[in-house]
Amino acid sequence: MSVDSTLVVGSGLVGTGIARHLASAGEAVTLVSRRRPVLPPESYGARWDALDATDAEACQGLLDRLRPGRIVLVHGPSDVTWCEDHPEEARAAHVAVAGTFAALAPGTRIVMISTDNVFGGGTAHNTESTPVSPANAYGRAKLTAERALLTNAPRAVVLRVSLVYGHEPADAGKWLNFFAACAHGLQRGERIEAPDDHWTTPVLLDDVAEVTAALLHAGHPLPPVLHLGGPDRVTRAEWATVIARALGVPTGLVTPVPRARTRYASRPVNACLTSELLADLPATEKINVRGVREGARVLAPAFAGTSAV
Repeated sequence: MSVDSTLVVGSGLVGTGIARHLASAGEAVTLVSRRRPVLPPESYGARWDALDATDAEACQGLLDRLRPGRIVLVHGPSDVTWCEDHPEEARAAHVAVAGTFAALAPGTRIVMISTDNVFGGGTAHNTESTPVSPANAYGRAKLTAERALLTNAPRAVVLRVSLVYGHEPADAGKWLNFFAACAHGLQRGERIEAPDDHWTTPVLLDDVAEVTAALLHAGHPLPPVLHLGGPDRVTRAEWATVIARALGVPTGLVTPVPRARTRYASRPVNACLTSELLADLPATEKINVRGVREGARVLAPAFAGTSAV
């Protein structure tokens, strides 16, 4: 590989989505993770290498071999509940990787995907100038990783994203996003309990990938921290109802419940992001970030008929 290539560290929903977007544009992409991704990177024109990104020596060897011109960090455990139960392990994983790549590739354009959980949830709209106050162990780990990266990598950018959603197949086992879990459950006629007191600004995976690609290739200086949330501020219960309508299933299957009764109890009440900066950047000013209704219409055909799978 060469300076014209991109390295994506992390092969979960977001990492794979970014790698697919870059590869579809003809870019040379290597995706790295401990385990082989469920979707083979070769199927969309990328390649995969095994890497324990917490091993600094292994990271050095990889960078020496690939010499990528751009790096995307989508690393570390992202299950908020798991991180709450294992705070030190979560912090160590997130911070070690960010610090390693900042030290080994300080002059490289690095985009690190971060989270709305760096905020406490007391504000309806969190912008880049809103004071941080992590809501949970995951948010604390990500915030510390942000600082480890930005301290030593002057061309790095932290892109905090709100609730990312996209398609996942019915046989994926554990779905990584709320939309997919709702869609597959609704298609099977299951009742979906969703909080009516947990506000989010969901953002479509394809839009996250497009914005990330634009930042990687921006030929101008970028702010160190940027936010990316969707244009709609909705509760999870409202969003689940939108999904049901897009799929053509009864909206009565959605049951609004208090956040405290769900697995989202440790999330901030307002997991919402708004950007004061993104729309004014030359690289991203023309990107249309879609709302939940348009996003549901885009994804609905991929979920149609999956109840029988």
